[in-house]
Amino acid sequence: MTEGLTQAIVDLREDDALAMVDQLLAEGADPMGILDDCKRAMDVIGERFACGEAFIPELMMAGEIMQSISGKLKPHLTSAPSQEKLGVVVIGTVEGDIHHIGKDIVVTMLDIAGFDVVDLGVDVKVAAFVDTAREKRADVIAMSCLLTSAFDAMKRTVAAADEAGIRGSVKLMIGGAPITEQVVAYTGADGYGKDAVGAVELAKQWIGGA
Repeated sequence: MTEGLTQAIVDLREDDALAMVDQLLAEGADPMGILDDCKRAMDVIGERFACGEAFIPELMMAGEIMQSISGKLKPHLTSAPSQEKLGVVVIGTVEGDIHHIGKDIVVTMLDIAGFDVVDLGVDVKVAAFVDTAREKRADVIAMSCLLTSAFDAMKRTVAAADEAGIRGSVKLMIGGAPITEQVVAYTGADGYGKDAVGAVELAKQWIGGA
């Protein structure tokens, strides 16, 4: 059944995947084991995306399936043994930009990869990134944008992290369609995720999870 669940997610058969999750839970299956199956499926989809065999719509659909499965699993996970997280990532679309699809995909993939993700949403003010990172003892601040006009907000956030004295413990990642190495240099960020898969891999490298 578990292999069937993984394949159903990979094939984006949402109804089948949700039905399998219901059956597994009814049979007393370990919810953490179900999550492991989901992670394997997301790994496959991520690899296909990296190879150009899957595209943004597939990632979005997979993310929606994962959200639905997570909703079914949450009540059962409260009593399950806690899984040690790889690290804490504070993420959001920067001030002046309200685009969220790319960010949401990254949030889903970071979560499945085992990170504790704090999603601040869109149009996030500089202080919110820095204050939340300090409060949550974040390992990574991840900033997303689709508008080139938002580059300055990224730069201000990096500067604010410097001023707050947290750069020694927090890495700053930027991402979005217009981001290049030149934008990384302009903002002063530590690096960028070329896509959702790249963002997860970079976060793992930074905190020694890969």
